[in-house]
Amino acid sequence: MNARRQFLSAAAVGTAALAASPLLAQAAGPGSVLPTRGQVSARTLATNAAGQAGRYRPHTRLGLGGVAIGNGFAATTDAISEATLAAAYAAGVRCFDTSPWYGLGLSERRYGHHLHNHPAREYTLSTKVGRLLTATTGALQKTMWQEPSPFHYRYDYSADGTRRSVEDSLNRLGVSQLDVVFIHDLSPDNEKDLGMPWEQRFAEATKGAMPALTRMREEGLIKAWGFGVNRPEPALRAIAEADPDIFLLACQYSLLDHDQALHDTFPKIAAHGASVVVGAPLLAGYLAGRERYLYDGTVPAWAPDKRAKVQAICDRHGVDLRTAALQFADAPAVVSAVIPGARTPEQVLANVASMSVAIPAAFWAELKQQQLIAADAPVPTA
Repeated sequence: MNARRQFLSAAAVGTAALAASPLLAQAAGPGSVLPTRGQVSARTLATNAAGQAGRYRPHTRLGLGGVAIGNGFAATTDAISEATLAAAYAAGVRCFDTSPWYGLGLSERRYGHHLHNHPAREYTLSTKVGRLLTATTGALQKTMWQEPSPFHYRYDYSADGTRRSVEDSLNRLGVSQLDVVFIHDLSPDNEKDLGMPWEQRFAEATKGAMPALTRMREEGLIKAWGFGVNRPEPALRAIAEADPDIFLLACQYSLLDHDQALHDTFPKIAAHGASVVVGAPLLAGYLAGRERYLYDGTVPAWAPDKRAKVQAICDRHGVDLRTAALQFADAPAVVSAVIPGARTPEQVLANVASMSVAIPAAFWAELKQQQLIAADAPVPTA
């Protein structure tokens, strides 16, 4: 079985490398040496040492987000999802994030179908709590998911609901353990779906989910917990009221939009000794050339002009925009991982290739000189 799995993984990454060659060339930029199929499959991605105060950090700094594999934006097949996960693993990705919310359980099932074949000690797996799923034969609630699983969802940030959510996730995934659990979407931007002011749900989590996850960490059932949110307020309040280890901050730190996170959110999280996983580092595709900005489908009025100016500097220096965006998001010391999503093996391998490209210092200097990124923003060294 192991030999067969290794063969299938190698075949998946080899086929993807061939199909992805235009993307890999784009990631590498003019004049760069492209990796061969063997180099892609054997690539060693940057890893993390233990965090401050011994807090858990993911295995690799490049991860895979689970929205697309949960049929976010468009439907995909089980076969393509399996090939995507196999290509990621074969290329060295060891940080995988999913959620019951993504496809109403679909993303977790697809992740587990692949990851249960690998030793749990080799990778970081994170999922989320806050919504409980119930099977239904009736009409589904309206969501962003295409062809989701037949479940209704309801919010529950209580201690009992958190325990049940973790157990349900383990059953859907079919794995032996979870490493990180994030309290999901308890955030001001989600108040309409929460059905009440987010502070009321936060109060429920303060008495329920947060102490429950702390106990799970103390019991050794999980290694770390935190919040997975699109706004900073819940994360910063959690630091004041509990002892979280890690935060998945989506939609908050990117090449185009990062001032608040850089100057307020990140320093406070670092002072607590926690780390940040950057979600949506490509702004849900906008920094990879798509006309889609994050999750509500609306491109901000300021974004096209700023992206065009950054793209012009990319062109002058022979740097791919997606490569610059991923490396920029990975640069702050408080960041322990970036987790772009991917729907296909080709996208995974292009992201992996982007993390090994040497971007010249002059590129970052020009972005700062043109005030397109903050003057004090950390940037990678070539």
